[in-house]
Amino acid sequence: MEGIHKFLKAAAEELHRQHQRVELFAEVTLKIRRSLHLKEILQTAVTEVQRIFQADRVLIYQIFTDGTGMPISEAVLPNYDPILGVTFPEEVFPEEYRQRYAAGRVQAIDDVRAADAGLAECLIAFMDEWSVKAKLVVPILQNFKSHADGNSERLWGLLIAHQCQSPRQWTEFESELMQQLADQIGIALSQAELLENLEELVAERTAKLRQANKHLQQEINVRRKAEAALRRSEEQLRLIANGLPVLIAYVDKQQRYCFNNEAYQTWLGLSPGEISGCHLKKVHGKDDYQYIRQYVEAALSGKTVTYERDIPLQDGCIHTLSITYIPHLVERGDLRAVRGFFALTSDISDRKAIERMKDEFISVVSHELRTPLTSIHSSLKILATGKLGDFSSKGQRMLHIADEQTDRLVRLVNNVLDLQRIQSGKVKMNKQACNAMDLIVEAVQTMQAMAQEQGVKLLLKPVNFVVWADRDYIVQTLTNLLSNAIKFSPPESLVWLLATQQRPQYITFEVKDCGQGIPHNRLETIFERFQQVDSSDSRKKGGTGLGLAICRQIVEGHGGEIWAESRLDEGSTFYFTLPELLK
Repeated sequence: MEGIHKFLKAAAEELHRQHQRVELFAEVTLKIRRSLHLKEILQTAVTEVQRIFQADRVLIYQIFTDGTGMPISEAVLPNYDPILGVTFPEEVFPEEYRQRYAAGRVQAIDDVRAADAGLAECLIAFMDEWSVKAKLVVPILQNFKSHADGNSERLWGLLIAHQCQSPRQWTEFESELMQQLADQIGIALSQAELLENLEELVAERTAKLRQANKHLQQEINVRRKAEAALRRSEEQLRLIANGLPVLIAYVDKQQRYCFNNEAYQTWLGLSPGEISGCHLKKVHGKDDYQYIRQYVEAALSGKTVTYERDIPLQDGCIHTLSITYIPHLVERGDLRAVRGFFALTSDISDRKAIERMKDEFISVVSHELRTPLTSIHSSLKILATGKLGDFSSKGQRMLHIADEQTDRLVRLVNNVLDLQRIQSGKVKMNKQACNAMDLIVEAVQTMQAMAQEQGVKLLLKPVNFVVWADRDYIVQTLTNLLSNAIKFSPPESLVWLLATQQRPQYITFEVKDCGQGIPHNRLETIFERFQQVDSSDSRKKGGTGLGLAICRQIVEGHGGEIWAESRLDEGSTFYFTLPELLK
């Protein structure tokens, strides 16, 4: 009965110790986990262990990679020297010790001088220096992620309890409790490291966010300045647009007005606010829209178009307006898309009136001059025959000069009348299928006598093209170009006349000479009326300055183009195109 009583008493005492250990462990763990900062965690651990064990000194010893170590947290009674901050030499913690502790071994030494303690003399001497009589050492292992093995443990340090007053027998309870606390410290270390990494990451992200915010603020400031500059620029452009005596508008791809200047109010009685966002059909009405629709669609297809219209304006008068649509093209990769078009409208009523007066004046003067000039020319021809008497050599020379100048005046009047008739649209071209070679041969035969007189040889190349043209007018164009080429070619030189196909559905005629050439800045103006490279050429060569202007009107009347290329002192080549009649 007494044995049973002792057994029950021992079991009760063991149960009490277990309960006490659980309570102590829970209390210490709670205190450790209340803090997230490593220093506070470690100091709490050593303080609580020293309090629970009533040990003289409890410390946490961190092990470095080079084999040395240092106490980083300590709780010690006032009677004993603190070890905190002292660097331990490598020899007091040899490699074999590190391997044992890394494997999780707990070392409980009741008496450091006992033979069974197994301590080296140098380590005993080190213990004496700090008055250590007994010690309990538990490894602190920390979990970390390894690329090779996944989660692993490494020896971070040691949780050490010192008894300095006298040797001490460490109980299994104390050893297990120390080991469990060391495990909690290891977990806390990992959590603290994660927190530290997280704080560093947060700090890094915060710095990046601040930097990004700074850049964003700078971009916002730059954008605000750009927007302010854009507004100022738009205001200046609007002031300029409103000050110009023309209609200026922008129409989008849906044919809606996006911008128009104040001239719309003055000319048409439509304010910018009334027009903005409205479709062309609504602004101009159904009939006017049907008229301009073809030009609008051409502009939205990417073509620049110009046309003229007679429109009544706010002053009640009919005005002739020149309207140009310029497409707004944007690049999209390798393609060009049309976003809308710019509409520019100018009043050309005064210019048209002046042109009509000029044409009427030229027409009247030419008709009034033709009859007397014809009479004078005929009379001079009769006098030159000698039927009305003989003249002295000086008189013959003067008569010859008068005959040449009268002949030039007759050609001038005839050319002016021809040009005026073509430009006024009174001439109807009789277009038909014409063999290009026949046109070339006829022009060469017509100009052969003049070429022989000037000592110039005409060359042609056989071709087999058929063009859609008015035979007489195209022969006139070729003879005009040949006449110029012959007149401005030196003796014993060549003039070529040929036709080629340089682009589909069009035949290109070429007249090439070896003359003095034309300056580059005059290649466009020579096709205007009364334009010559040198004003003295009209006297030397007998030109009127209208031949090329007539050629341009004839070619453009056929739907073709005419142009010239030249190099000074090397010669010139005149080109014009005619539609090919496909077989």
